[in-house]
Amino acid sequence: MASCADTYRVKGSVQTLMTTPNRAAAHRIARTLVDRRLAACVQIVGPIESIYRWQGRVETAREWLCLIKTTRARFREVAAMVETLHPYDTPEIIALPIAAGSQRYLEWLAASVRPARPKRPLSVSATKPGSARRTGCH
Repeated sequence: MASCADTYRVKGSVQTLMTTPNRAAAHRIARTLVDRRLAACVQIVGPIESIYRWQGRVETAREWLCLIKTTRARFREVAAMVETLHPYDTPEIIALPIAAGSQRYLEWLAASVRPARPKRPLSVSATKPGSARRTGCH
């Protein structure tokens, strides 16, 4: 029998970090990424304080941090969309590999960013009560 720890796996998922100058920009970008199935989830954290060097000067700014969950396969599309929508000339777009995670979570993440398929009519067996299967740690 597999333990719950055995349901963790390493896959091609990434968490992408991005900052924005305000909550509205963070929300707009996050919503677009999820609506277009480029990200499974975007968490918005803020405000945070950033200290950085820009054009030869040390700057301080109040920003909002976005934690974007996606797959390696969708990362380039995420980066392109962020660059299109972002108000900064040089937005932070950094992808960190997810070294390991819950198998159920990573499967959900991957399914959430797959391009949507056209809906097909339900089969007779799929419409019967109780026909859906559940999985979990046993």
